[in-house]
Amino acid sequence: MTHKIKTPFFVFNPKSYLYGEELVALAKRADELAVKHPECSILVTVPFADIAAVKNATENIIVTAQHMDGIYPGRGIGHVLPESIYHAGARAVFLNHAERPMTVSALAQSIKRAKELGIQTIVCADSISESKAVAVMGAEVILCEPTELIGTGKTSDSSYIEQTNQAIKEIDDTILVMQAAGISKAEDVYRTIELGADGTGCTSGITNADSPAEMLTDMVEALVKAYKERG
Repeated sequence: MTHKIKTPFFVFNPKSYLYGEELVALAKRADELAVKHPECSILVTVPFADIAAVKNATENIIVTAQHMDGIYPGRGIGHVLPESIYHAGARAVFLNHAERPMTVSALAQSIKRAKELGIQTIVCADSISESKAVAVMGAEVILCEPTELIGTGKTSDSSYIEQTNQAIKEIDDTILVMQAAGISKAEDVYRTIELGADGTGCTSGITNADSPAEMLTDMVEALVKAYKERG
């Protein structure tokens, strides 16, 4: 069963900070939060080698791959085969992250392959013009994130958030907009949703917290609260 990404949504993206049992433990906490808050979607991005373990340990989160190549079964050693991550349990994928950038043609091919398999795409875009281009390609979610703010603890200013939201929705109002630059505490999550984003997410703010499980919980609670109060 594929869980369609709902609004609001939260993405816990541990990148390469976590793996193995520690990652599974936090994924289980995310799964508990998804049960507690069925009105929102919670996604956990997972290193390729851990996808199956996280999928087998959870039921309610959307297990998300960190990248995928637009190839078909056959030749391609060292590439990430879409069928492989689907078989392992991924139902969404990040594409074109600043740490794993893609050419326009490679991105278009990966989006095409994801659609063929029913894998939802979260495509990263740095600028408003890039966000528009990705919207035309047909991504399900666009992560609008100025590269220079990633991991800094500084969030995007309100004008950037509002302008990118508007630009994307004018092209296709079914595309969900994610704003996540510099999210480091629950207050950042609240503010970002309050400004109109459909979802947000976090990496180091959770992995470096004294209690990652508590920070994850606080952020999801802030997401739900902000969306309800936004009306």
